[in-house]
Amino acid sequence: MTRTAAASGTAGTDWAAFVAAAPDLARTVEERFAAHRHHVLATLRKDGSPRTSGLEVRFLAGEVWFGMMPDSVKALDLLRDPRFALQANPGTGTDMGGGDVRIAGRAYEVVDAAVKGAYTQEVEPPEPFHLFRTELTEVVRTRVEDDTYLVVEIWRPGEPLRTVRRR
Repeated sequence: MTRTAAASGTAGTDWAAFVAAAPDLARTVEERFAAHRHHVLATLRKDGSPRTSGLEVRFLAGEVWFGMMPDSVKALDLLRDPRFALQANPGTGTDMGGGDVRIAGRAYEVVDAAVKGAYTQEVEPPEPFHLFRTELTEVVRTRVEDDTYLVVEIWRPGEPLRTVRRR
């Protein structure tokens, strides 16, 4: 499902649409996020400067979900400005497994009791909590190939997957 966002003027889409458009990249991205529990979320503070925070991420029912404690600063940031960037935890050491992955988009709070109830059937968040549904504007994977090339895969809604190789 493609949604139009008033905040940035660019269309965003849900995870299911991304999976349909770029299934191999989607599988790799999910594997990288599944490798670790905590990841890094970047939001925008009231003054426009960036804020980074730890976050657990859920891929459920064709969506990427963020659950947060009530009135956490990252939740307040997203309520004010829904734009975010999410970096998968790279882990420790030098093995990047499937590469470095990140997702960018907008996150919108879900207040519908039925949707939150369905979420709590899969995840047991502490109550009360903020629940955010995301729409994606970009997914990027960066990796090294054959110890020679830096390979960057970039996907945006409505565009084909683009791969850039640099020496």
